[in-house]
Amino acid sequence: MLHLSPSICSPKIPLFKTHKNKPSNSNSFLIFSIKSMSTTSPASLKSSSRKPVRVPISALETRVSLVLALANQTSSLSQRLLMQLANETAKYVFPNRRFESRSLEEALMSVPDLESVKFTVVSRNNQYEIREVESYFIAETTMPGKNGFDFAGSSQSFNVLAEYLFGKNTREKQIEMTTPVFTRKSTKSNGEKMDMTTPVITTRAGNQDNWKMSFVMPSKYGADLPLPKDSSVSIKEVPKRFIAVVAFSGFVSDEEVERREIALRDLLNNDREFRVKEGASVEVAQYNPPFTLPFNRRNEIALEVERRQP
Repeated sequence: MLHLSPSICSPKIPLFKTHKNKPSNSNSFLIFSIKSMSTTSPASLKSSSRKPVRVPISALETRVSLVLALANQTSSLSQRLLMQLANETAKYVFPNRRFESRSLEEALMSVPDLESVKFTVVSRNNQYEIREVESYFIAETTMPGKNGFDFAGSSQSFNVLAEYLFGKNTREKQIEMTTPVFTRKSTKSNGEKMDMTTPVITTRAGNQDNWKMSFVMPSKYGADLPLPKDSSVSIKEVPKRFIAVVAFSGFVSDEEVERREIALRDLLNNDREFRVKEGASVEVAQYNPPFTLPFNRRNEIALEVERRQP
């Protein structure tokens, strides 16, 4: 009989020993995760999802923050205003000389680079020139007192018209400044339209006791101008016409205006082509801001004229 050895008859199967007291790494992680989940309370989960709590700001800190915010806003606004001021100042610092000079006095005159009334020079001599002025619109107001060029009355009327330009109108719209400012005596006929050029115009009202000051309106608006909120300001259209003009420098006074008006009327009496229109009143055009030096200022005396009948 063949006898087999036990080693052959019953082969040994390798056995894996387990360590009850030492779990594997994966089992350890799993057990740790389960324990962590079991020990985490719902309150702690809720608190972790809350938004961060804002720390209350004191009244002093609030004021400081507001001041800083306003300072920043004011700084940006100041920069814009400075740029606008620089652009406007340049129009006066670098004047636009649109007039031909007949003398040294006229050569020294300067005119701001602002929109003005359009005109064509028809004739010229050493004393005066005749212009054909295109139609334009004006804003005018009656000046207080009987003088056209006293400081108080001129300042008050100028401010009234300036308020209209700066937004005191039905559209609350700012309107560009032009030149000149006109001052004129008007005749007794009511509703007479006044001629205006780049300066401010001052004229005398119908009762012959008051003057009127006028600003020329920018041509881009035409008749579509906002109405004034101030009842003392009115808007008028000045028709196309001929005027005789004499330019002079320095400051304007009522006495100077009267003297130059008489001289211009005498000169026009000898003009072969033009004569003073019946009922025409003198008007004064001032082109420059108050800070302009006297010898750089341009002023004009004007009278409406018409062609002589052949």
